[in-house]
Amino acid sequence: MIKNILKGIIMGIANILPGVSGGTMAVSMGIYDKLIQCISHFFSEFKKNIIFLMPLALGMIIAIVACAFGMEYLFDTFPVQTAFMFIGLILGSMPSIYGKVKNTPIKVGYVLCAVLFFTVVVGMALIKGTSEHTVVIHHGLGQALLLFLIGVIAAATMVIPGVSGSMLLLMLGYYNVILENIKGFAVSIIHWNMTEVGKHLFVLIPFGIGVVTGVILISKVIEMLFKKYPVYVYWAILGLLVASPFAIFVSLGLPPITAVRILTGAVTFVVGFLISGRLTEK
Repeated sequence: MIKNILKGIIMGIANILPGVSGGTMAVSMGIYDKLIQCISHFFSEFKKNIIFLMPLALGMIIAIVACAFGMEYLFDTFPVQTAFMFIGLILGSMPSIYGKVKNTPIKVGYVLCAVLFFTVVVGMALIKGTSEHTVVIHHGLGQALLLFLIGVIAAATMVIPGVSGSMLLLMLGYYNVILENIKGFAVSIIHWNMTEVGKHLFVLIPFGIGVVTGVILISKVIEMLFKKYPVYVYWAILGLLVASPFAIFVSLGLPPITAVRILTGAVTFVVGFLISGRLTEK
């Protein structure tokens, strides 16, 4: 259980930081296939799925709240080292993913699939900065429905490896809105200010319902793809994994590289790589 909570924390951090993909981290830790299966068949094997999903969900909630209150401090203060930590976590899974396709003859279609998804991830990172803005929330049914739709779209991208749901929220202008409401909700609960709690829930409830809906819908699609075109899917994931380090560096706008940052970054890379190996299910 503790191991799955730790995996959930890593996924939660990845989902809330622009440029980092929660789906990629799930692949890195060897739980992506099982995660998709549990979500797609949530009610048919309810007890078994709850036992697997609850620790992950708890870890993600812990990470998201922690990120809202200062996880970004690490990226502001130690951006290179933190980025290399995530890159190590991602690339640590490459041997296990490649192992799923290494005995399959390479076809042009497989390579094109990897190149396509590599291009999509890097392309999204490159255009992120041109669309950055923040929307203003107005209470009403229309806004609630829009928040639900944003949640569906963001969740779909969060589940897909290599695609950053938080980056998409940033591009749509809802990243700061959601983050501030998470922080505000936590503070309001601590001070037991029910009026403020209600204001934050107006944003978080429709968005949360949209997230759950989007995760369920996209999980079923991905499960179908794994069943019908498994080799293509794994080659696509390889393309996404290779693209992720480029996307992280581009999206986070890292400072100039110095010798100290390279050395300390190498250390955090190794730590991330080793953690990925320890958390990956054999």
